Amino acid sequence: MKDNKEQAKLDKQIDSVKMKLMELGPMRPGKLSQQFRKPAEKSVPFWQLNYTYQMKSRSEYVRTESLPRIRKETAAFKKCKDLFEKWIDLELQRSLILTEAEKSAKISN
Repeated sequence: MKDNKEQAKLDKQIDSVKMKLMELGPMRPGKLSQQFRKPAEKSVPFWQLNYTYQMKSRSEYVRTESLPRIRKETAAFKKCKDLFEKWIDLELQRSLILTEAEKSAKISN
């Protein structure tokens, strides 16, 4: 009985994670950093986006006017990764509960 309640709770949490994933908008991997063309003087700043995709490291220059959009997209990507990690954790917990229930059902028979 306890297992059914725990499983229902996990199912509800999994559904919540799925809904949050569906609400995410445009996304892209990467980390923004401000660089300087003259680092010693810290002058002539520019923005750079660095990320790895398909096992290849990439860097892109980012225009100042694009910064708000890129920040939103990289934040959405990070949130997506975090939600996937949570989903996997919940699914593993759910699987363990089912495995334990199968074991105890087999022992009682």
